Amino acid sequence: MPRTRATELLADGALGAWLTGAGIPLAGRPRLTLIAGGRSNLTYRMTDDAGHEYVLRRPPTGGVLPSAHDVGREFRIISALAGTRVPVPRALGLCTDDAVIGAPFYVMNLVPGAVVAGDEDGARYPVEARGRASRDLIDVLAEIHLVDVDEVGLGELSRRESYCERQLRRWLRQFRVSTASTTRSVPLIEELHDRLAACVPPQRHTGLVHGDFRPGNLLLSPQGRINAVLDWELATLGDTLADVGWLVATWREPGEVELLESPAAQPGFADRGELLVMYAARTGRDVSDIPWYQAFALWRLACISEGIYARYSGGVMGDDGFDAQAEGRHVIQLAEAARDAFARL
Repeated sequence: MPRTRATELLADGALGAWLTGAGIPLAGRPRLTLIAGGRSNLTYRMTDDAGHEYVLRRPPTGGVLPSAHDVGREFRIISALAGTRVPVPRALGLCTDDAVIGAPFYVMNLVPGAVVAGDEDGARYPVEARGRASRDLIDVLAEIHLVDVDEVGLGELSRRESYCERQLRRWLRQFRVSTASTTRSVPLIEELHDRLAACVPPQRHTGLVHGDFRPGNLLLSPQGRINAVLDWELATLGDTLADVGWLVATWREPGEVELLESPAAQPGFADRGELLVMYAARTGRDVSDIPWYQAFALWRLACISEGIYARYSGGVMGDDGFDAQAEGRHVIQLAEAARDAFARL
């Protein structure tokens, strides 16, 4: 959705009327600003004349699977986690009426904190807080995985068994949808799918899986505490080691190419081995199969990136200066990294 489109959709005051009806304090007409960095669901900072600040999340306008970018699902998850030890924003309201802004959306409170996503963010983040942030990151990931999903009302969120097999099928299907819209071919993705599917580890630990747990989806305090975990659109039930594999696969160490934004090459952050030791100690879980999950994570990231490339190429994500052609090349780089990771199994 182009930035101008949001303003046009709000011109009739429908969003303001909905906010008022939902009991969300509002003074004057709400103003929305697209938050830079979002490549999937669209995220807006929403303000009003009295200085109220909220966050609004809505899906992109096309090019995705029917089950993808379900903001109602996100709303349900953060609402359910409100009473747990997992830090999440406060869910304020969900709108399923497309007539209000042209798509379903939800509103949550604006949580303070810094998104320490990439190398420059890591360099700005206080050196003395980096070790604490690494430890808190693992503590919070453990809390996610230890949530009693039945107790918090998420027991019917999805199937629990055969998570990796289901994910391999889902992302191959999404990849094929994406390449069909751009009419290009990336055969390595298909080949890697078959290799990964032939040696899936047994699912030893089942629980809530965030799906994209990394520093770029966290709000950090200057003291190294995680104030909130964001972007739950990929969350489901299944093999919790998939989150660990994703985290370490995207965790950059000094001298490495940045496959996904990561601050971790800066001095003071833990390295991959330290993260795994902390997670095993915190949860008591076996992490010996993590190399497979790392290869799987890089393959999945290549499939997700192909979807981003397709949406920007198709013009459904707006013009925010994002280089779609560079993203297309990045897909190949990720697929090659996944191939190299698989070769080390």
